[in-house]
Amino acid sequence: MKTLAAVVLVVAGAALAGGGYWYGTQKAAPVAAASAGVGGGAGGGAGGPAKQGAGKGQAGAGGPVNIESRKVEIAQIPQVIAAVGSLRSDESVTLRPEVAGRIVAIRFSEGQRVEKGAILVQLDAAVNQAEVQQARTNFELAKSKYARAVDLAQRNFISGQARDEAKSAYELAQASLALVEARFSKTEIKAPFSGMIGLRVVSIGDYVKEGADLVNLEAIDPIKVDFRVPENFLRDVKVGQSMQVTLDAVPGKTYEGRVIALNPLLDAAGRSVVVRAQINNRDTTLRPGMFARINLVTQSRRDALVVPEEALVPQGTDNFVFRVLDGKATRAKVETGQRRDGKVEILSGIEKDDTIVTAGQARLRDGTPVSVASAGAGGGKARKGGPAGTPGESSKASRS
Repeated sequence: MKTLAAVVLVVAGAALAGGGYWYGTQKAAPVAAASAGVGGGAGGGAGGPAKQGAGKGQAGAGGPVNIESRKVEIAQIPQVIAAVGSLRSDESVTLRPEVAGRIVAIRFSEGQRVEKGAILVQLDAAVNQAEVQQARTNFELAKSKYARAVDLAQRNFISGQARDEAKSAYELAQASLALVEARFSKTEIKAPFSGMIGLRVVSIGDYVKEGADLVNLEAIDPIKVDFRVPENFLRDVKVGQSMQVTLDAVPGKTYEGRVIALNPLLDAAGRSVVVRAQINNRDTTLRPGMFARINLVTQSRRDALVVPEEALVPQGTDNFVFRVLDGKATRAKVETGQRRDGKVEILSGIEKDDTIVTAGQARLRDGTPVSVASAGAGGGKARKGGPAGTPGESSKASRS
């Protein structure tokens, strides 16, 4: 029995070893075949599947880029310079006394309109009035002495020198009277022009010295606006040109103005020139110091080439656009002008019949083939699938 069991175990082990060997050889055969196929394809060269796959990848990389485009438009636009500035009074002055004295009367209401020549502030004039009376008495006496000297000199009772001395005394008294009268008139401070009076900084009873601030006076109808324009626009700005002014403080309203002067001196720091214009302000709504936005019309309406702003490709300080020529994108440097309503004026770099790329510029280089995915107004409509300028190639390929 023991011998039989040993024989059975030996036979079973041999069977298992043979089965394992057969299974290993059958599994290794496909692997070796696959390895041989790959190696043959890599070393076999032309005509293999790998080459066909590479060819398909190259064809996809060289295909056209989908873009959107439209033709250049011609629009009638005026030449306008946009600027910002500040309103200022047509006339402005801070009233100050020319003689020292004590304020005895203030004859205006703050913030109200006053007329030219109106007495605004009265200083105590008692001393000045006494000086005028004294000077007038001295003048009358000197005048009488001079007249008597002239009469006596004609009858040869006095010398010519005595007559000349009397004349000199008379003229000196006359000058002294004029001086004190002028000083007396300065005790009344009058409005030098009509306008709006400001807020006073003094009160009745204050003693003020010469040159002390009393109150400001502003003439604001009409009102002026000062603004700066770059020096390269200097040749376009002329006296008499019209302009539109809007103010943040008065929303929804536009004021008409007119250029009245240009500063002959340019600002060397900002390379700009100060322009002054005038605006009617009959209702006195506008006040000095307000922030103003100005559109200065320098030329009448004219034909201009315009493109959408999204067509511009800025690079540094320059601007470029892509034109569609013979199915390819061609980059062109352009000089821009005015911008308004989402469009920009092109001064040079393109022609009126050009087609301009408006979307997809990020994937373009100079000479890249393009396919018009959708076109704007005036740009026509191209078939999808072929480069611009060669429509229908995909349709022919499908039919064949």
